[in-house]
Amino acid sequence: MPSTDTGRRRDPDRRARILDAAAELAARRGFHSVGMAEIGAHAGIVGTGIYRHFDSKMAVLVAVLDQGMDRIATRAAEIVSSAPDDRSALTALVRDHIDVAITERSMLAAYHREVHNLPEDDRRRLRRRQRHYIEDWVHVLAPLRPDLSDPELRVTVHAAVGAVQSTLFFRSGLPDDRLTALLVALAHRCVGVDPASEPPMTGP
Repeated sequence: MPSTDTGRRRDPDRRARILDAAAELAARRGFHSVGMAEIGAHAGIVGTGIYRHFDSKMAVLVAVLDQGMDRIATRAAEIVSSAPDDRSALTALVRDHIDVAITERSMLAAYHREVHNLPEDDRRRLRRRQRHYIEDWVHVLAPLRPDLSDPELRVTVHAAVGAVQSTLFFRSGLPDDRLTALLVALAHRCVGVDPASEPPMTGP
């Protein structure tokens, strides 16, 4: 039986606009202080139009956070499977997380602000995927830091990821290339491994 959801076919980008709007508003003010009408207005549609794509406001939040985890987890798996060596993989993981923190700031900030507000099943599912993402980092760091135990490796990875994410909730005012260079250096200092084939940092 053919779908009757003609609105979705007319505007295939509408769902993406809703998620972008919800992520930006959630990162800025917290998702529970934002109404569906406001999300719709921010996305350029009427609030009721959201229900063509999502059953509820909570379904919007779940989709925003799923999208964020899909982005970092999928790319991490690609990096680990294709990098020529562990040092290159680690540097690529660092750079990719920085790229997300800079170019998809609202999405990542919304994840960290709101994941604890999800229904239990969704929260557990996303936390499990988050742990798998950290394990991708641990997998490539372990051969580079044989002096560290498994718990120490995980603490070290969390420190590096946390250093990158420290930029999510304030604006440094730095240009993206300078901010990237600083964060690359900081994350590699956290893990105690020199970056692979990094260009020199510019600026003072």
